[in-house]
Amino acid sequence: MLLSNVTHLVRASMENPNFTHGSTSRNETLVDYRWKETMSLPILMFAGGAVGNIIAIIVLSVSRQERKSSAFYTLVCGLAVTDLLGTCLASPITIANYMDGKLLQSGELCDFHAFLLLFFGITGLSIICAMAAERYMAICCPYLYQRWRVGRRFAQTFLVFMYGTNVLFCCVPMMGAVSSKLQTSKTWCFIDLRTPEPVAAVYSVLYGAVSVLLIVGTTALNVAVCGALLLMRRRSVRRLGSGRSGGSVRDRWRDLSSAAETQIMAVLVMTSVVVLACSAPLVVRVFANRFMLKEDPAADRAAIRIASVNPILDPWIYILLRRSLFRRILTLSRRCRTRSSSRSLTKRGHLFYPEHTKEGSHVFGRLMTTLPDANTLSQYHTDALCHS
Repeated sequence: MLLSNVTHLVRASMENPNFTHGSTSRNETLVDYRWKETMSLPILMFAGGAVGNIIAIIVLSVSRQERKSSAFYTLVCGLAVTDLLGTCLASPITIANYMDGKLLQSGELCDFHAFLLLFFGITGLSIICAMAAERYMAICCPYLYQRWRVGRRFAQTFLVFMYGTNVLFCCVPMMGAVSSKLQTSKTWCFIDLRTPEPVAAVYSVLYGAVSVLLIVGTTALNVAVCGALLLMRRRSVRRLGSGRSGGSVRDRWRDLSSAAETQIMAVLVMTSVVVLACSAPLVVRVFANRFMLKEDPAADRAAIRIASVNPILDPWIYILLRRSLFRRILTLSRRCRTRSSSRSLTKRGHLFYPEHTKEGSHVFGRLMTTLPDANTLSQYHTDALCHS
């Protein structure tokens, strides 16, 4: 009898509208809190990408006039503008979809969002690969670099051609040949990577293959440039050690100083690391969704988020590793090391070889006062490469 009364009371309380309304209200509050917490990530990424690329464009605009005529400068500007456009076009759609979960359910907007992710992803990789190729030609093939007149006009023509080619390649989903799909997380659209249609399958594999070629090409060219710079450095040290007669203190400092090569290698290494770390996961997921049976929406979402970090990191590489700023940092660190080492040498010199210590400090002072600029050092190494 008591059990039946308890059961009756429980049923009555569950049938009460206030009971379900209170539970639903708490659940909705929890879901809304988690949704807003998740939305903060794309907002921060949007702010970081926009601010970083705007700063990069401002820094590049106030550079020296002779640098603005170079192909590398033009490509860096193109990369900054491309990353800024990609951030300002794709991120607001993602943020708006977080606020209205049904926004990307529209077929036209979903196709446009997929186009943005495809286009700016492969365009950024293309520009970075072109930058690596330009550095390779300038350092390893200076004759062809001068013969083909690789400069600002050449880089501008290449950017226009690349933009047009990538627009045509990435417009295929909007033309209806390949279908776009709202992904499982309902926060981003991409091409349907698991469709059995032959055209869509070929397109997804082709997109992944082009991305792989760009990533591998960028890494290989950067490694080749770093190897050539290290080889030039080794030959310079050998010529100095062979006891070459003549030459001023300035010429000897050119042989010893490696600020320009270090700056170039730092930029190339950081670029390769960022490209591999940010772009490789999405390419892996493209092939995994095509050739593996098991779906992993969480991995797909993580891959697209990692790829979105690339335009955030790219501008800071060229802001923080600019030649002028990098040279100041190296000079400051070199002076600190020199002071500590000179103190220890002075103590030992006074104990054993006082006359050599005085002469050595005099020569070193002359070396420090004749530090050449980066342009002179770069021209020296270009001549060294041509004569080697």
